[in-house]
Amino acid sequence: MSFRTLDDLEVAGKRVLVRADLNVPVADGRVTDATRIERQAPTIRELADRGAKVIVAAHRAHASTEGVARLLPNAAGRSMQSELTHLDKALGNPQRPLMAVVGGAKVSTKIALLENLVAKVEVLVIGGAMANTFLAAEGIAVGKSLYESDHLETARRIVHAANESVAVILLPTDVVVAKEFKAGAPHRTVPVSGIAADEMVLDVGPDSIRAFENRLLATRTLVWNGPFGAFETAPFDAGTVAAARAAAAATRSGQVLSVAGGGDTVAALAHAGVEQDFTYVSTAGGAFLEWLEGKDLPGVEALTAK
Repeated sequence: MSFRTLDDLEVAGKRVLVRADLNVPVADGRVTDATRIERQAPTIRELADRGAKVIVAAHRAHASTEGVARLLPNAAGRSMQSELTHLDKALGNPQRPLMAVVGGAKVSTKIALLENLVAKVEVLVIGGAMANTFLAAEGIAVGKSLYESDHLETARRIVHAANESVAVILLPTDVVVAKEFKAGAPHRTVPVSGIAADEMVLDVGPDSIRAFENRLLATRTLVWNGPFGAFETAPFDAGTVAAARAAAAATRSGQVLSVAGGGDTVAALAHAGVEQDFTYVSTAGGAFLEWLEGKDLPGVEALTAK
């Protein structure tokens, strides 16, 4: 991947427009997570130190995304440079085998992502409530679990695409179920064939995590988007925490290059205490998902335009 960076610009004495992603969570008038601001700060400081007058602008898909960039000299700031470099290592030119973890509530919101990844990876791990839709598509009764009955054929199509591309789809083989979703609710671990009609799936079981860890042993690049279960509520965080810590250990040992992104993912890794152990954790939010979907991003295209 070739794109312009700050190293390609002479900025002394010039006004420099910085399009920064400053969309941060706020509660009671206070920023609760300053990660995105912290990621932008090095670019702003560097420009100021090099004699530029810095103008910071809102990052959404308006004129500032690409319109201004096509009229003025432009380059990626350090945060965007880091994002693009790591995303290229993860999907553009990865070390193989490549594994992707995709979790979340709904297949319908990640159809394009799944269809793009299934053609690129050796292993596609599906977790969260969307795994219930894939299980239901195989004829497994999932009780009161959240699943999308109108996307069973979508799940079958993705499985068929995996078979065509010789990719392996890893679904849960055992799950943690409860009759109600609340902290500390009575629960049990059962094979996916043992879900009762009045139970809902809220996490993956230990056998499923062991299968993930075994696949991880042969993995060289890992892309992660979405949790394995309802990690916000104990005890249904165990699967996500165990998987995240296994991936972090593989990263620390130098075996795996790991790139993660998406709001729930960042929160899940923080909950597991391993967000600093992944090779890179993206703060790009929706743009990260669009990248995984294989879409062209206007702001990136503007940096490579002649």
